[in-house]
Amino acid sequence: MNKLTLRDLDVQGKKVLMRVDFNVPVKDGVVGDDTRITAALPSINYVLEHGGSLVLMSHCGRPKGKKNPEFSLKPAADRLAELVSAKVTLAPDVIGPEVKALVDELKAGEILVLENVRFYAEEEGKAKLADDATDEEKAAAKAEMKTKQDAFSKELASFGDVYVSDAFGTAHRAHASMVGVTKYIDQCAAGFLLEKEIEYLGKALESPVKPFVAIIGGAKISGKIDVVTNFLDKCDKILIGGGMAYTFYKAQGKAIGGSLVEEDKVELAAQILKQAEEKGVEFLLPIDNTVADAFSAEANVKVVGDSIEDGWMALDIGPKTIELYCDAVANAKTVVWNGPMGCFEMAPFAAGTFSVCEAVAKSDSISIIGGGDSVAAVNLSGVADQMSHVSTGGGASLEFMEGKQLPGIVALTDK
Repeated sequence: MNKLTLRDLDVQGKKVLMRVDFNVPVKDGVVGDDTRITAALPSINYVLEHGGSLVLMSHCGRPKGKKNPEFSLKPAADRLAELVSAKVTLAPDVIGPEVKALVDELKAGEILVLENVRFYAEEEGKAKLADDATDEEKAAAKAEMKTKQDAFSKELASFGDVYVSDAFGTAHRAHASMVGVTKYIDQCAAGFLLEKEIEYLGKALESPVKPFVAIIGGAKISGKIDVVTNFLDKCDKILIGGGMAYTFYKAQGKAIGGSLVEEDKVELAAQILKQAEEKGVEFLLPIDNTVADAFSAEANVKVVGDSIEDGWMALDIGPKTIELYCDAVANAKTVVWNGPMGCFEMAPFAAGTFSVCEAVAKSDSISIIGGGDSVAAVNLSGVADQMSHVSTGGGASLEFMEGKQLPGIVALTDK
């Protein structure tokens, strides 16, 4: 962690422009799950306790660059006001003279929440291009958007004396509120949440305590190719579950019935299996499967080995595989998990995912859970508090695990 952190900043009497991730589910104007808001509280409270004021930026949903009350940050601001003792004000907009006036009036110990930064197309910086646009028209539109994004970033940056990023969930996006503002503020630091993400994920990938076990699941290989490839050089064991397992089955010439398969990735799956063997990585695939005759919780269900007949589809790992995977996890010292073992949302196919959850929770390992479905599964299983770290970033944690540099981290000030 060679970046400035919030502890390195003197925030006394300063306005702190902070990017948080308040992209929370809202129903009837009320926040359904406030996990992301509570996750930002340590950084928010630190600034308030050390004599600073806060200007918070976040996105919520996909308003596609237009002001849309459905995606207002009002519910998030209201929930924040219930969680802190400070005065919380929601700005009527993201930028503009009215917002600037509210920033200027902000006193130490107070919070101003800007409206949804994605109400402006300049946040994401995507130029609108007609399908029949020429190369010259595309280049001109992109250049115009870059100019607008720079101006938008500069105006946002004018609201803070220092900048803090605590939004790991969007750290893989080179957006105005993540990267653009850092060009106009001298000191740009990581908040406590971002620092924790980098610390856990970074250590697991750079110098993991061995044995290192990766559990990779989910529907498709295509979304996890780079993660698997990156882990082949770091892991002692890789456990594969979810729909992606059956593309590997197909590569081994096994019958998969109606199970999910990516035909265009079968050759790649064969290459990964060969690489694992060459590198001495134990690459575990399901040895038995829970199969159904339809994709439904009401379907007929049975357990079969590693050959699936026509008319049946694998929707979870089987009991022998659960035992095998739990044994592998029990001896691990570092576990990174991304992707469920089956269709855990349906009760008949949840045993694999929840059993592995419990095994990871019981293990004497540094356990890191990344990816939306894995996090949801761990929360549902009730063992989230027994994991070392549950990542707040789906796409960001995935890209970090792939070994990619995240723009929102790179942009922060070096120590």
